[in-house]
Amino acid sequence: MKSINKPYSITDQNGIYFLTLTVLDWLDVFTRKEFKIEVVDSLNYCIKQKGLELYAWCLMSNHLHLLGRVKEPLRMSDFLRDFKRHIGRKITDSLKIESFESRRTWILERMKFKASQVKRVENYKFWEDDNRAIWIESHKFMDQKLQYIHNNPVKAMIVEHPEEYLFSSAKDYAGMKGLVDVVLV
Repeated sequence: MKSINKPYSITDQNGIYFLTLTVLDWLDVFTRKEFKIEVVDSLNYCIKQKGLELYAWCLMSNHLHLLGRVKEPLRMSDFLRDFKRHIGRKITDSLKIESFESRRTWILERMKFKASQVKRVENYKFWEDDNRAIWIESHKFMDQKLQYIHNNPVKAMIVEHPEEYLFSSAKDYAGMKGLVDVVLV
């Protein structure tokens, strides 16, 4: 059972949550296919190796929505810490050496400046601290969040229909195979 606590906190390490992981200052980092594929590969790895049971997901240019849980004995907080650390390091390392991103200097300077303001971050801060974790208390609420996730690219006018967006689980719910191994609910 979930206890009443501060908003957006993870109180049940194996409960089902709707999460929003946001890039620092809402920077549009996930515009490069290489970075999107890194997220896809990392989610699939976490599903196979870290106990992640993912029901829905959607990667936008500056944030990632997830709907899922982590199976015991593993913990949601550990998954989030490791996933965010891995993605942050992979992308900042790529930005440091690759010249394909025209905004790379500006992005890295912004992330370095933000890191200098936080004692626990050494070089670059990639993600906002808050995961906007919302505990899923009912099937109706879960369905609402599932629809919200899949309609994100439609509302952003990237696609006309949710299943047209490659970097989400909407394809899976439309009877096609998506990029990440989700569990349909």
